[in-house]
Amino acid sequence: MNQSLPRLGRISKAVIPAAGLGTRFLPATKATPKEMLPVVDKPAIQYVVEEAVAAGLSDVLMITGRNKRPLEDHFDRNYELEEALSRKGDAERLSKVQEPSDLATMHYVRQGAPRGLGHAVLCAAPHVGDQPFAVLLGDDLIDPRDPLLARMVEVQEREGGSVIALMEVEPSQIHLYGCAAVEATAERDVVKVTDLVEKPGPGEAPSNYAIIGRYVLDPAVFETLRETEPGRGGEIQLTDALQKLASDEKIGGPVHGVVFEGRRYDTGDRGDYLRAIVRLACEREDLGPDFRAWLRRYVSEEM
Repeated sequence: MNQSLPRLGRISKAVIPAAGLGTRFLPATKATPKEMLPVVDKPAIQYVVEEAVAAGLSDVLMITGRNKRPLEDHFDRNYELEEALSRKGDAERLSKVQEPSDLATMHYVRQGAPRGLGHAVLCAAPHVGDQPFAVLLGDDLIDPRDPLLARMVEVQEREGGSVIALMEVEPSQIHLYGCAAVEATAERDVVKVTDLVEKPGPGEAPSNYAIIGRYVLDPAVFETLRETEPGRGGEIQLTDALQKLASDEKIGGPVHGVVFEGRRYDTGDRGDYLRAIVRLACEREDLGPDFRAWLRRYVSEEM
């Protein structure tokens, strides 16, 4: 495998794997993609696309599966609805309906079989080509006031190779995540990744740095994924491929981590999903004052 050559030009492509079955949210996700579940009044997936666009990534490829057509419909035009709102003179709602279709240039490809995150990323190879690209997982919502992805793009364009997002978690929770062994660098929020373990067992975690759902990857990851055998759960794990890149920089450059200390909302867990809705609703100018007042009364009087 040849050493990765420097690649010129700003990263412009984002890949969003969205082929999961959403089994933790059944029966709600029996006919509705989990990515379309609302977080206040926008589907979770729209927050993720908005984050990519805010970081300068205007070309978005979504990896989908069966029963995911609502994702495409959401980011497409709905002329009948737009016409109805226009006739009513409802400019505010018309703008909200048109906003998703104007966000980015959207592309779609089906994963086919659910063979893991690594396989989903590999499905993006023909679209991405030989340029670095970002991967955003839909279950992680990053507050727009904490521009994690933009920082990761900055580090990748300076250092080359791949960059992963890391967050310190309690040692008792690290088994739920991919975990990174790291070395410090001259920058407080940037570390060098030396090893990765997918969902380590008791006593196996090299640190409490958990991988969260943002990656900026060198395209060398595609060839590594093609050679990666199924791992935990019988699936092709992206973490396993990144571990190979971290252990041999000649493959695709170094692997760095950006340590994130900002606001993150996990919509893949039912409890965290509800907490995300409450937090975001409380901070909305149009909803927050009344909702916070009701929440205080509910907690003090009814609980």
